[in-house]
Amino acid sequence: MTMSATIRSDAIRQTAEAWRRQTSLRRFYTALGIGLLLVAICTAMWFADEANAGHFFDRLPHILDFLSWLVPKDWNDVWRALFDIASPHDKGSQEFNFPLGRVYLWGGFYLPEYFELMLTTLNVALVSTFIGFVFAVPFSFIAARNLTPSPVLRLVVKRFMELLRAFPEIVIAGLFAAILSTGPVAAIIAIGLHSIGALGKLFYEINENTDMRAEEGLRAVGANWFERVRFAGLPQVLPNFMSYALLRIEINVRISTIIGAVGGGGIGEELKLSISRGFGAKTLALVLLLFTTIFLVDQFSAWLRRKLVGEQAFMMGA
Repeated sequence: MTMSATIRSDAIRQTAEAWRRQTSLRRFYTALGIGLLLVAICTAMWFADEANAGHFFDRLPHILDFLSWLVPKDWNDVWRALFDIASPHDKGSQEFNFPLGRVYLWGGFYLPEYFELMLTTLNVALVSTFIGFVFAVPFSFIAARNLTPSPVLRLVVKRFMELLRAFPEIVIAGLFAAILSTGPVAAIIAIGLHSIGALGKLFYEINENTDMRAEEGLRAVGANWFERVRFAGLPQVLPNFMSYALLRIEINVRISTIIGAVGGGGIGEELKLSISRGFGAKTLALVLLLFTTIFLVDQFSAWLRRKLVGEQAFMMGA
C-alpha cells in the first residue's frame, strides 16, 4: 500500500510539473506573440506617420479643429437647409442658397433637394441589391456541393464569384465611371457586381446545409436538376436568402453614399462638397438626414428579417 501510494504521488507530482511547464510555455508564446504584434503595429504606425504629408502624430492634437466651422452660427439654418427654406443670412453665397435646390413636383409643392438626393442613394442601393440577388441565387445552387455533381462547374462559379467580390466597390465604380461617365449607373453596376459575389457566397453555404430528403424524393421520381432545385431546395432556403438580401440593402446604402462622394451621384457627392467648402449648416443637415435614413432602413430590415426567418432564429443567434 505504501509503495502504491508513493507511485501514485509521484505520478501526480509529475503530471502537475508537466502541466506547469506547459502553462509556462503557453504564457511565454502568448507574451511573445503579443510583443511581436505590438512591434508590428508600432512599426506600421511609424511608417504611416512618416509617409503622411502632414505627419499624423504632429497633427493629432488638432483632430477636432473642424468642429469650429461645423457649428453653425444659427442652428435654425440646419432645418432650413434640410427643407430648402430661405435663410435670413443669405448674402448670395452658396453657403445659404437653400431654396435653389428645390425639386418642384407640381405647382408650389416641392421635394427638398437633400431628400431627392437621398432617394437617389436609396435607389442605387435597392437596384444593385436586386441585381445581386437575381444573379446570386442561380450561381449559389450551381456552386453548392450537394446540388451540383460537377466539380469543374462548381470551381468555375466559385472562382467567378470570388473575382466579383475581390475588388472594392469604389474601384469597380471608378473603372465604369471612366467608361460610362460619372453618375448613378456606374455606382449601380459596381455595387451590383460586388453584391453578386457577396450574396452568392452566403447563399451557397446555406444551400450546402439544406435537408436533402426532399431532393432525393424528387430524384427518385425522375425530376431533373431544375425541378429539384425549384421544388426541393428553393422553398427551404428562400426565407434565409431574403434575410441576407435585406441585410445587404443596409450595407449597400452605406456603400452607395461612399461611392457618391467620388462621382456616383446621390447624397454622398453633396456631402463631400459641403464638407470641403466648410458649409456647417448644410453638412449637419446632410449628416442628420443620412443618419436618420440608415437608422430607419436598419430597423425596418431587421423587423422584416424577423418576420421571414422567425423570432426563434434571432434568439438562437443571440
